[in-house]
Amino acid sequence: MAESKPFPSSNCTTTSPYFHGENQMNAEVTYELMTEAANFLLNKTKYRPKIGIVCGSGLSAFGDCVENAEIIPYEDIPHFPTSTVPGHRGQMIFGKVNGVTVMCMQGRFHYYEGYSLAKVCMPIRVMNLVGVTHLVATNAAGSLNDNYNVGDIVLLKDHINFLGLSGISPLRGSNESRFGPRFLPANNSYDKVLKTFALDIVDEMNIRKCVHEGVYVCVGGPTYESIAEVRMLRAFGGDCVGMSTVHEVIAARHCGMKVVALSFITNKCITQYENQNEPNHEEVLKAANQHKGKLTQIISQLVFRINADVNRN
Repeated sequence: MAESKPFPSSNCTTTSPYFHGENQMNAEVTYELMTEAANFLLNKTKYRPKIGIVCGSGLSAFGDCVENAEIIPYEDIPHFPTSTVPGHRGQMIFGKVNGVTVMCMQGRFHYYEGYSLAKVCMPIRVMNLVGVTHLVATNAAGSLNDNYNVGDIVLLKDHINFLGLSGISPLRGSNESRFGPRFLPANNSYDKVLKTFALDIVDEMNIRKCVHEGVYVCVGGPTYESIAEVRMLRAFGGDCVGMSTVHEVIAARHCGMKVVALSFITNKCITQYENQNEPNHEEVLKAANQHKGKLTQIISQLVFRINADVNRN
């Protein structure tokens, strides 16, 4: 299999308004700027991954499992955003997981941090330019489904994208045809073959009772949902809710990447007005840390099977 080669460098200079700081927050993200970031990474690492991994809130510890790691802080990558959320370490890791070369985002970005969705999804497109063809996305989520418990894992079969339904999309603006089409279908966002791999792994681990197939609802945040909102999301068919992932999936699919996504249930959404408990980010991080083992094992095995499938084809 041919290795990825650096792309021709862009004409951007250090006077560009797209550098780190306030000017970057809602800046246009061009193909040339993303190419420059991809070239930087390709020149910094010997690895040429086909599989990308995104670590969600409290799940950055998965990056510590990457062997022979080459670590590049986000702030060193040209034109990259920087994470402002606790539990997102903010670095790109290249290395091996279960003997397979991967590219791992140890921390992601969110719309509520002030970035445009184009900027939030810039790392996914940079992954594609580096050579990644398959994406494994993870997130921490609240449970809308009464049958889900803290520590359970939800394999996404579909999503409800409230940001996208209101016109807030990483594809908003002029289309970059070098990535994909103007109008992207979303009905096959989550690859059926990759889902089958994941379910086979779950069966082999004998943990099917705490792993579900479900619908993830993406909201803007950073507030947690009100009781009326939780009830509405449940009525719409949502099983879990969070503030990320879906726009990354859209960007990945626009680039032609195959996607599998897993939500880690870190709290149960409150549905009764008599309940005086309040969800908070600390409990999300605590739950993720306590139950991270099985998700780490699933991803490790999933990476191995995806790689075998890529090599077969």
